[in-house]
Amino acid sequence: MATIPSLPQIPRRSLVDSTIDLIRTQIESGQWKIGARIPKEAELAEMLQVGRNTVREAVRVLSHAKVLEVRQGDGTYVRLNVDPAEIMRRVTHASLRDHFELRALLETEAARRAAARRSDDDLPRLDALLDARGERPQDGDLAGFIERDIAFHIAVAQCGDNAALAELYRYFALSLHSSTSAALADRALPEPDLAAHRRLVDAIRDRDEPGAAEAARAIIGPILDALGSVEIPASSDS
Repeated sequence: MATIPSLPQIPRRSLVDSTIDLIRTQIESGQWKIGARIPKEAELAEMLQVGRNTVREAVRVLSHAKVLEVRQGDGTYVRLNVDPAEIMRRVTHASLRDHFELRALLETEAARRAAARRSDDDLPRLDALLDARGERPQDGDLAGFIERDIAFHIAVAQCGDNAALAELYRYFALSLHSSTSAALADRALPEPDLAAHRRLVDAIRDRDEPGAAEAARAIIGPILDALGSVEIPASSDS
């Protein structure tokens, strides 16, 4: 009888979470490729030195995430070599500076595309959302202000007529709501004022692509400077 190989020992934490991590590592490293059938439940349990119920729950979680596909009577197959939820978790746990650098890159390109592709109907919506956003409150409803700010920037991304970019930005902005709140709660970090955002809308209105990109960089730039970030390069046309 062939000897079943062992995988790295599971750390002392949730057995299900650790099992998920080890299965995910096998997939991300290319040991188990897309379309491949992974070892059976009993084999996995022996390889990982855990119970079959633990393996079953880990497979269920990864199947729900569309990383694995369970085919009744056949086996479990690799469907994706990345776990979207895990990728977002890693992004969420990145540094505050990294968050704002990524935000700058997304918003700069979103602004450029908005200036190039916006419709006449987009302009009243941007004006209304910016009016609703207003200035950062000195006291009071900071959470509401952040939500209004996010709604405005999502609308800018949507003006670019690129569903993938708009959805990526929306997901990113909403998922990192807590880090944005932490940044704005720190009074040492500058918050771009309403005038800076007006310049962005004006550039989009004028279909000024370089101007819109520069206005977007100017909104995030002071925060990046305060966080000790490197300069954000201009985005390239595509």
